[in-house]
Amino acid sequence: MAGAASQAAFCIVYAWIARRMAWPFALTAGCMAFALATAALTPIAPPLPVLALAVLVALCVAVRAMPRTAKDAGVRTPPPMWDLPARMVVATAFVIVLTASAGALGPRLTGLLAPFPLYAAVLTVFAHAFDGGDAAASVLRGLLLGLFAFAAFFLVLAVMLSTVGIGAAFATAVAVALALHATSLWLLHRL
Repeated sequence: MAGAASQAAFCIVYAWIARRMAWPFALTAGCMAFALATAALTPIAPPLPVLALAVLVALCVAVRAMPRTAKDAGVRTPPPMWDLPARMVVATAFVIVLTASAGALGPRLTGLLAPFPLYAAVLTVFAHAFDGGDAAASVLRGLLLGLFAFAAFFLVLAVMLSTVGIGAAFATAVAVALALHATSLWLLHRL
């Protein structure tokens, strides 16, 4: 759940840098923001209610801190044929590297790195490269709104796993996440 705050840092920094610089700079800055937030969170293990509130506040602040874009700033350029295979290779390589290094990193740091916005970063970079910084910011705004469901999913699991069991906890967490995703989608179209 705490990894959502690191993802929020990635989104804010990437979106603001993308307004004036090309994707390699924005991606580097976003990754650095994610790494710094993760490093700051690694030694901290607050009680669950405090963590949940902190993540909620971080996500709300991040949504407000995103740069404003034109309503029609979405992706418009049709992707080239190599687009999907390239995205798959990049995402798979990251998963393999993280999985291979999990033993050396330890469970806490691996858990904080696991929510690196890999797929969102790939989508954002491609949107940025083909359609500009506003398109990248639009992708990241959607990610931020989706992070509320991500955090809620893990909060529900943390609260329910030890009391109701795996099946009921996961079913409830999925139901809550889907409801929040539906709400996020509705909000995305209204913002």
